[in-house]
Amino acid sequence: MTTAPPPVGVSLSADVEHRPDRRAPFRARVRWVDPVTKRRQSKSEAFETEQAAVDWIAGLRRAALGGVDPTAATMKLADYGAAYMTLALRGLEAKTLDPYLSGWRKRVVPALGHLPVRMITNGAVDRAVHGWIADECSRSTVKNSLAVLVRVMEQALRDGTIDRNPARITGWQREYQRAEDELDDPRSLALPDGPALTQLADALVARSTDQFPGWGHVVIFAACTAARIGEVAGVRVGDVDTSSWTWIVRRQTTPAPGGVIDKGTKSKRARTVPLIAEVRELVTNRVAAAGPDPSARLFTGPRSGRITTAVLRDATHWDEVVTALGYEHLRRHDLRHTGLTWMADAGVPVHVLRKIAGHGSLTTTQRYLHPDATSIAAAGDSLTAFLSAHRSPHGPQLRMVPTAARSTQNRKRPADVVFRPVSAGSVLVGTTGFEPATP
Repeated sequence: MTTAPPPVGVSLSADVEHRPDRRAPFRARVRWVDPVTKRRQSKSEAFETEQAAVDWIAGLRRAALGGVDPTAATMKLADYGAAYMTLALRGLEAKTLDPYLSGWRKRVVPALGHLPVRMITNGAVDRAVHGWIADECSRSTVKNSLAVLVRVMEQALRDGTIDRNPARITGWQREYQRAEDELDDPRSLALPDGPALTQLADALVARSTDQFPGWGHVVIFAACTAARIGEVAGVRVGDVDTSSWTWIVRRQTTPAPGGVIDKGTKSKRARTVPLIAEVRELVTNRVAAAGPDPSARLFTGPRSGRITTAVLRDATHWDEVVTALGYEHLRRHDLRHTGLTWMADAGVPVHVLRKIAGHGSLTTTQRYLHPDATSIAAAGDSLTAFLSAHRSPHGPQLRMVPTAARSTQNRKRPADVVFRPVSAGSVLVGTTGFEPATP
């Protein structure tokens, strides 16, 4: 239990005990008397070397001289926040507390809560924020999560536990804007073709510990189904139908306070995804390895644990591998962009693509339909073929007549231009407007 901070100048007694039969044989301990309750408090920790134990005691003594509770000086961020959150958020309106506390529980604690307060650095906070952006958290969500972290670390700064607030980072808005710009053109994030995907999967496996092939399976399956990594982690044997070769996406596996949990898909609705020929052998082998239990996970880590996008990144040294392959921009979520881009280029109708992707808005799906040079040329050929079927021997012509001569029924605004093929021999007359030719 956390005790109240002692007064400035409280004296500490300390000792180091050597216990040779332990893995960490040097136990350092400090004691002090709470002047209000008159109860004796203590704090101890084991170290592998005597010097480390002495340094730990010295740090607590410096903290006590500044009026800091020695137990708070070594607390993990999650524990420190739980103990001092009320103090850190004092003065805020009730409507602000809910999004702040939600950001603390859902993002700050899973990302940084395991670290001691004194080990929180600017770099650690930067990586956490980048991870939230990569997970498609909204701008306000990132802002609220960072704001509550700033307040908690500010309280630690006032307590003297740290000498500066590492949560006060700058530039994350520009990083968020870059991510938003990328999402406006998701096609630019896709891998070019199947061989590139296979090359990536093989390189990730080769870079991982013990060359675990499961990482390659996750990457190929995610790209070929246009699924999120969390959805791939959440697929169960019972979700796969090998007779129709479809997968019903029902859940995703995601980090949460206290560990990794399963929850509904991002759209809150189940959707059906086709399993193409390129992944059927992979799926068959994974189903056989998982066993007959329909609740068994199709994809797990090397120790049968649940996987997340962060686990995949760290286990395969993702950033180093994609940079070496020339895909510096590539993130785990871009495997989903790859699959949707390939489906769009294969001619999958936009309304079908929307259902496969689980998009709530058709506008989001249409971003994958940006035409390339080949598509534009094909569109021109299609228009030519259409006009050829209705063309007179001398080609379509337009007849122009003075605006004043047009009837009231056929009158158009000068800005309204109407094109219509007319018979051979028709001529252009007048200069003030267009109107449909009379047969």
